[in-house]
Amino acid sequence: MKSLSQAITIALILLGGTAAANAQAPRLDNATCLGCHGTPGFATTGPDARSLYVPAERLAHSVHGSLACVSCHTTITEVPHKNVPSTSAEWRRQVPKLCGSCHSKELNDYANSVHGKRVMSGSNIYAAVCTDCHSAHAVVRPQLPATRLTITQDCGGCHGSAMASYQQTYHGKLFALGYANIATCADCHRGHAILPPSNPASSIASGKLLGICRTCHQGAPAGFATFETHATTNDFKHYPYNWIASKLVWMLIIGTFGVFWTHSALWFYRELRDRQQRRLRPQVRAAAVPRGAQYVERWSTAWRWAHFLFAGSVIVLIMSGIPLLYPDSGWAPVLLRLLGGPEIAGIVHRTAGIVMITVFAAHLVYVAIHLTRNWQNVRLFGPYSLLPTWQDGRDVIAMLKWFAGRAPRPVFDHWNYQQKFDYWAPFWGVTMLAATGAMLWLKSLTGAVLPGWSFNVATVVHGDEAVLAAVYLFTIHFFANHWRPDKFPLDIVIFTGSMPLEEFKRDYGVEYERLKQSGEIDRYLVQAPSPPMRLGSKALGFTLVAIGLALLVMMVIGFGGTL
Repeated sequence: MKSLSQAITIALILLGGTAAANAQAPRLDNATCLGCHGTPGFATTGPDARSLYVPAERLAHSVHGSLACVSCHTTITEVPHKNVPSTSAEWRRQVPKLCGSCHSKELNDYANSVHGKRVMSGSNIYAAVCTDCHSAHAVVRPQLPATRLTITQDCGGCHGSAMASYQQTYHGKLFALGYANIATCADCHRGHAILPPSNPASSIASGKLLGICRTCHQGAPAGFATFETHATTNDFKHYPYNWIASKLVWMLIIGTFGVFWTHSALWFYRELRDRQQRRLRPQVRAAAVPRGAQYVERWSTAWRWAHFLFAGSVIVLIMSGIPLLYPDSGWAPVLLRLLGGPEIAGIVHRTAGIVMITVFAAHLVYVAIHLTRNWQNVRLFGPYSLLPTWQDGRDVIAMLKWFAGRAPRPVFDHWNYQQKFDYWAPFWGVTMLAATGAMLWLKSLTGAVLPGWSFNVATVVHGDEAVLAAVYLFTIHFFANHWRPDKFPLDIVIFTGSMPLEEFKRDYGVEYERLKQSGEIDRYLVQAPSPPMRLGSKALGFTLVAIGLALLVMMVIGFGGTL
């Protein structure tokens, strides 16, 4: 009995000693932890080295900032630590359960997801865990715009090809520009319960996609469900319509620029050589023209206003559209912010499109009325017609001979072949841009009558056709009318409406001779533009050209970034 009493006494003393020892080992506070982990560069060593650095400020501002480090790291009770994961693989395997101790619903969704099954089974320990998306110590609310962008970018860390294709869509382009109010990966695939589309429970399973679209696009028709969210232009097997559309437009782009850039380069060379050698074209004596009338009217007031509105609307369209064409360029987000953000830029873009189409349609109405009223006197292939003629072909050959130095420079009638091309090109360009722009603007109507892949094709064609139109305008059209040696630095005839008589004789010698012989030349002679008119025309012209050049430089930088 005495022995039993002694044993109990000894046991009580030991237990009391243990309790006293525990009382003397207080719980580690954050300051103690950050004494080491708050040091930049703090990390493990060896072949499996990983950073152990915890930015104190980011931790304090995270959603877990009020918690103690050991609230999550429950096995850490002393310094130096014991019972901690020795490898990154072991540490990653513990992360879901660690987070799930508080976030049980998220853990359950994750455990059944494509990521969770791989991590927890050990088949792929480097599949995404909580900290890959949310970070370990700088966790913020996932609803915040910055967080949505960061998590979406994190998806691309593993799913590179999917991210690249996503960024070819409207949603992805706005994401690249830094705007989060768009559909991101988690909006369609969900954040934790990510399942393959073959699984009926998946958010992107057949029959559920339309519901996903309607989260943002209320009342979206069935066509939205077949929109190809990861379509690219370089995968014919999976996205044949996108591939075909892209290749056809780029064939047109390469062919157009190949011909006209070569034509412009030869024109520049020969015109410069002629000026250097003072080979001026023959001029008619000014004495043959009534005194005081030294200018020829080339454009009426109506045509000048139409040109101004059309050119202005095209420039605004390019300015408001190119940030989406090259969203990864450094200038793109800056330009988009200057335009007021994507919503305002979209309004500006569509308004400019309406102006462009209205001017174009008004021109067609004018032509139809003119032909109807004057059908008996209309000469479809006469000198004032813009229809191509055999003479245009002969003029091309004559220009090529002049380029080669084998013939004198040709003279033209009222229109030369390049002006005719410039006239007819918008019939194709405006039609394609208006049609595809309307498809993208009137999404519900498009989705109701066309399959979803039509959105993808419309996006490709609209963007590539815009590149063709913009680069043609800012290089070929600007060169022919402003930058070639005879015109440099600016020709203001489209703004003043008239041109010097001597210049008219040189550029349109055939028309001048015809008008002179018929006695009609006096009808077209006008007084020189007033000094204010010339000054204003130059100011306007140089402004438009400068804006065009700036946009061209941006496009070159943006295109270079895609190579």
